[in-house]
Amino acid sequence: MQLKHLHTLLQAQDGAAKVTALAWSPNNAKLAVCTADRHIALFDENGERRDKFSTKPANSEGPKNYVVTGLEWSPDSTKLAVAQSDKIVFVYSIASSPETAAEWGEKKVINFKFAVQAPVTCLTWPHNQPNYIIMGLSDGQVRVANLKSNKSQKLYTSDQANSFVVSLASSPDGNSIISGHANGCINRYSFDGAFQPGILTQHPTAPYALAWGQHIAAAGADRRVQLYDLDGRIVQQFDFSRETGEREIGTIAASPSGQTLVLGSYNKLRVLNFNSRRNQWDQITPREVENLYTVTALKWRPD
Repeated sequence: MQLKHLHTLLQAQDGAAKVTALAWSPNNAKLAVCTADRHIALFDENGERRDKFSTKPANSEGPKNYVVTGLEWSPDSTKLAVAQSDKIVFVYSIASSPETAAEWGEKKVINFKFAVQAPVTCLTWPHNQPNYIIMGLSDGQVRVANLKSNKSQKLYTSDQANSFVVSLASSPDGNSIISGHANGCINRYSFDGAFQPGILTQHPTAPYALAWGQHIAAAGADRRVQLYDLDGRIVQQFDFSRETGEREIGTIAASPSGQTLVLGSYNKLRVLNFNSRRNQWDQITPREVENLYTVTALKWRPD
């Protein structure tokens, strides 16, 4: 598979203007993009901006000094969950029903608020769990927000010193999650009892980049990618640390099939393809993009 530039959605800004989060709706109709100004822009499938709205602080009278740390669409594409560093997750209604989820112009309303005791650092919404939003916190907790009860509860906490949750990912079947922690620990949890919850493996560094496709991929500041099976065994690894100019890997996205991974680092996108005949991952020639700088967010369109 080869990467090809199709369209620039947002032009470069003067100074720092980090894209903090991206999310494609499951129906392929809308792409949500949040930047450092805490505004969310909604683009259609052709890359045209169709809507934009401002997020809100946890305290309506408080200052806007928070960061949006994650975006996730509901499985039916009608709601958008927004994770914030001021200890809250808002869930916005973007469409009134799945039948109108591909249309534009409906008023955006906050349907749910989930306040917690620590900053929310990451988010995932498993596609087979329409009422469960999973959030990672800076105190090491992984919590589930239940849309039926409008309450959140703890799923688990990192076993080692309440280590900061740096990443979350959902399984391809939408029934399980994994969490990466600052101490390198990767935990797993299943909603259907497919396996016992607990530590999957101990990664060499904080796995800021985490994805679940054919295998579980984890990477971070050591410029290495390790691929694990469901028992936490390393099945393959790639070491880019000796390449000139290589920097930390900040994000990974798995294709809907799970057979391709895209890795974002500094001025560079790498692609790993899974070869089912040889049961291994192959790297294709990386795509270097001058002045791209650090890749802060990646999302794969669901189709």
